[in-house]
Amino acid sequence: MIPTSNLANLLFHAAQRHPDRPGLLRGDRVWTWAELAARVRRAAAALAARGIGKGDRMLVHAVNGPALFETMWTAWTLGAVWVPTNVRLTPVEVAYLAQSSKAAVHVIGAAFPRHAEAAAAANPARRLSVPIGEGALSWDGLIEEQAALAVPADVDRDDPCWLFYTSGTTGRPKAGVLTHGQMAFVTLSHLCDLMPGTTERDVSLVVAPLSHGAGIHAVTQVSQGAASVLLESETLDCAEAWRLVERHRVTNMFTVPTILTMLTRDPAVDRHDHSPLRYVVYAGAPMFRADQQHALRKLGRVLVQYFGLGEVTGNITVLPPRLHSADDDPAIPAGTCGQARTGMEIAILGSDGARLRSGETGEIGVRGPAVFFGYADNPEATAQAFRYGWFHTGDVGRLDERGFLFITGRASDMYISGGSNVYPREVEEVLMLYPAVAEACVVGMPHPKWGETGVAVLVPRDGARIDAAAVLAQCEGRLAKYKHPARVVVWDALPKSGYGKVVKADVKRLLAEQAITP
Repeated sequence: MIPTSNLANLLFHAAQRHPDRPGLLRGDRVWTWAELAARVRRAAAALAARGIGKGDRMLVHAVNGPALFETMWTAWTLGAVWVPTNVRLTPVEVAYLAQSSKAAVHVIGAAFPRHAEAAAAANPARRLSVPIGEGALSWDGLIEEQAALAVPADVDRDDPCWLFYTSGTTGRPKAGVLTHGQMAFVTLSHLCDLMPGTTERDVSLVVAPLSHGAGIHAVTQVSQGAASVLLESETLDCAEAWRLVERHRVTNMFTVPTILTMLTRDPAVDRHDHSPLRYVVYAGAPMFRADQQHALRKLGRVLVQYFGLGEVTGNITVLPPRLHSADDDPAIPAGTCGQARTGMEIAILGSDGARLRSGETGEIGVRGPAVFFGYADNPEATAQAFRYGWFHTGDVGRLDERGFLFITGRASDMYISGGSNVYPREVEEVLMLYPAVAEACVVGMPHPKWGETGVAVLVPRDGARIDAAAVLAQCEGRLAKYKHPARVVVWDALPKSGYGKVVKADVKRLLAEQAITP
């Protein structure tokens, strides 16, 4: 056991140092750091009075808002474990997370009664339910009834603080265990590698769910006393986002590539002043080069890319602003997601676990203090993930001589055509160069001669028409013949998980149902 500081102290230190400065803003409402800290302490005291304490798990299903933000710090103050869900999940999916996490308390938005019912029915470990909004015992009511102020529980470095569920695109989601010690390193790494120089004078706009990467980004802001601004709308409103950037002189934000593309292609980007922006961080998936170039032309060199996943809490690579170029600068490797984060180590691994040489393609392995503690109650999955002394990301890529990482795709997405491996991501990048294509997905489908060949499913931009022959013509000279899709299909939309990721298994199933073959 190695005692460490409870993560909740980040909030309480911000309140001690900057009590009257804004910590959270939404519309015209401002919560100071002192007010937020007091609300969290009272919520923790009220839950403790009801028997919730260290090691208990708190399931939270809610849209972005002050309550969701407060639940994180309340759980940590108690020494409990925060279990946030993606608000897009169905009642059945949330019920599974409640049951698998064995959450002692459910905090669910009043707008999700079916989710609350399903979670309660599936989870016999639940001892308390607290709705956000209306109810006999609401989140605000819990705070208002309690005058006592809880103090942070004593914790050890490896005590869990967050169950970070995987997206589950290839099966049931697994709960990655994030710890107090690991998250302290992640916070410092974000400040070092993603947003150097962040202070209480900075302002961050929240445009992605706090339940995932945006929540980790918010922890970083809290650590320095920088304010976070919440959208008033429950879904992304690009015009509102740019109004808020101008109004609050926002200096940083965390996005995912799809959100960044939506923001920079919306006409509102040209109507509002965004010159204070210093860091626009994007992660969660590789960004198509055409979209990256467009964002750079609109915003300038403020983009920061990182590659990571929940199990490594985003801390694998970083591509800082100086290494972003809209004009294919020969000194900057095109298509890279950056170099290893401070304190982290990356290797490209063969099937036997041996490290491959520069330029060779294999599975991306990583190790370092940002790697999670393992999967909750799943020793088999944990052992498999850490075989050969590395955490296996499931992503395929290569490193160049300077340590720049290039992601080729997911190991599970690869297909074999005529005996040669094809990684769909590489093909999708080329297809996205066609101006009318908004999204591209390539999957391997059975072929009587080649074993498998690719089918490309494309989604057009609004009002655009896709010429299949012209799209395929772009592959000439850019991809070897065996990598060319054998067929192009145009759909209105691609099937996605509750986490917004394209589910390639569903794409293949739909193609089979429609009798679409290469």
